[in-house]
Amino acid sequence: MTDNPPRSMRIRARAMAAALVTAVAVAVSVVAVPTPSGAAPGASFQNPVVGTPNSADPWLGYHNGNYYYTATTWTGNIYIRRASTLGGLRTAPETRVFTMSQPNATSNMWAPSMHLLNGPNGQRWYLYYSAGPSACCGGQRQHVLESAGTDPMGPYTYRGQLSLMPNNGWSIDGSVMTVNGVNYFVFSAFTNNSGFENGGLQSLYITRLTNPWTPAALGALISEPTLSWERQGNPVNEGPYVLQRGGRTFLTYSASYCGTPDYKIGALELTGTNPLSRSSWSKLANPLFQRSDANGVYGPAHHSFFTSPDGTEDWIVYHANSSSSQGCGTTRTSRAQRISWNPDGTPNLGVPVSTSTVLAGPSGELNNAGAVPVQRLQSYNFQDRYVRHQDYAVRIDPNVNPALDGQFRVVPGLANNGSGYVSFESVNFPGRYLRHANYVLRLDPNNGSTTFREDATFRQVAGLANSSWSSFQSYNFPDRYVRHSNYVLRIDPVNDDPGRADATFRRTS
Repeated sequence: MTDNPPRSMRIRARAMAAALVTAVAVAVSVVAVPTPSGAAPGASFQNPVVGTPNSADPWLGYHNGNYYYTATTWTGNIYIRRASTLGGLRTAPETRVFTMSQPNATSNMWAPSMHLLNGPNGQRWYLYYSAGPSACCGGQRQHVLESAGTDPMGPYTYRGQLSLMPNNGWSIDGSVMTVNGVNYFVFSAFTNNSGFENGGLQSLYITRLTNPWTPAALGALISEPTLSWERQGNPVNEGPYVLQRGGRTFLTYSASYCGTPDYKIGALELTGTNPLSRSSWSKLANPLFQRSDANGVYGPAHHSFFTSPDGTEDWIVYHANSSSSQGCGTTRTSRAQRISWNPDGTPNLGVPVSTSTVLAGPSGELNNAGAVPVQRLQSYNFQDRYVRHQDYAVRIDPNVNPALDGQFRVVPGLANNGSGYVSFESVNFPGRYLRHANYVLRLDPNNGSTTFREDATFRQVAGLANSSWSSFQSYNFPDRYVRHSNYVLRIDPVNDDPGRADATFRRTS
């Protein structure tokens, strides 16, 4: 096919300029997700796990104590986020790991997918992505980076473009599937290298990899969008990603046009012995995951899967819109939820949850939070009481229940990460920090503003009432200290002994 994009691709290009949507505050509900015996649920969170703009076509994985996240940017830059909790990804900084400069691949980065594979240089991370020239979107081809070691943050080296279709034709959304120790590359392309206008079907293809950046042959067709639910807007199969359990291999994919609210997830199952043969794949008759008007979730698809830190749970990350009129651009946000399995061994992805729903985080998360200390703050003059949040207000109470309300990650100060400056992130509401507003402390989400960072930063000094304890001086009001008054936390000037006692705390586990 030529590099002149078909109409549907031009629509997709225009969609990326869509305005961001302001979320409507709604009442919060709590979903109880069953966990295996002995497993501890992770820190609670709400979707989206990552908001606009770099939040479509997400990949998310867990490795050595941290979650790693990357997604479409529409630019020539590739970013990765890292956080010790799933909910912490929302406010985690984006680290640029690569800037594209290859011929005909300088922009429109889509659908990155990361895989830890054994290659010629040993075990390395390989980051696959689609990219093209600045004019969107007929120039999209597959490319791959290799990490210098086993750190998912890189640094990365460009390893090349994967030639997957006749005449080096259009291809997107690639990922790696491993079956019986053999690595296969699965991706989406047009049959006959023809766009929708010329009768082409956007379909799924597969090839074996001789090494992580070299296909053994051109892609072989394994699935076309032939069912009615795969043909809403345009006939599309794209975004393939493997899901395996109990010796069975499912290749999940996104179906129908991403610009419609009916973008959804379907699946093939490998029922034969040769993954390269179309006859080895059986398509599940019904979609696995689709819009929920009741929950205000539209076009939930283009996804990947990950396991909980303790390996007992399977999770999906996907993008979706909050309005049926939004399409294929920067309005899409990344969301995550736990999945289950049907009695017949097929995956049950459930129903996409509302953004007002509070979810328990992945099992074992809080036991694998990395080096960031999780601590409580004990009152000096009421030593049976600890700092806690309740309905986002902050006070000191005895017998804090639930206990997680009184636990915080003590991180470098958001406004000043120099020695002595700290901020307090909630364990069960990651992304929310203790901050003062009108001199009263609250637990609020980090909105990224300078004011918030300053309000949420404190200088830890020797305790005003006892130097073996600690006091916390406000960063932007240095004449004021954190203290309790009628058990409520606030920042005040401290000028007498009762005030010094109220402003003294102990960091304890």
